[in-house]
Amino acid sequence: MTHLNDQDRDLIQKARAIISNNYDKKDYNHTVGAAIRTSNGKIYLGVNVYSLHGACAEQIALGNAITNGEREFVSVVAVRGPQGEEILPPCGNCRQILGDYAPDCEVILSEEGPGAKVKASELLPFAYKVIY
Repeated sequence: MTHLNDQDRDLIQKARAIISNNYDKKDYNHTVGAAIRTSNGKIYLGVNVYSLHGACAEQIALGNAITNGEREFVSVVAVRGPQGEEILPPCGNCRQILGDYAPDCEVILSEEGPGAKVKASELLPFAYKVIY
């Protein structure tokens, strides 16, 4: 694990802002916000889309980045709550997707103390590998 830097703290604030602007307390449709930074410094955002199976905020942010032609990812974070007060580790499905699309991307797991982040590829040992 490595420590957070100023760019990581900025990414956390962007994720907090997107969920703060979109939090849906009534129906709990949007309770998680995510931000992903690309190698060129651009930040893409997402909120979860809740339904029977739903799509996680990390998946939405990653898809947003990919839709805009991005393929190299530096860091990602997901936060939960009306103000994004809780940093969330990725669920199993997000770990698989991040491992497939952004294995070297650093996932922010905590901002307590010096904070912590790890590479996406380290979050899911023995991950399923697609062979084409």
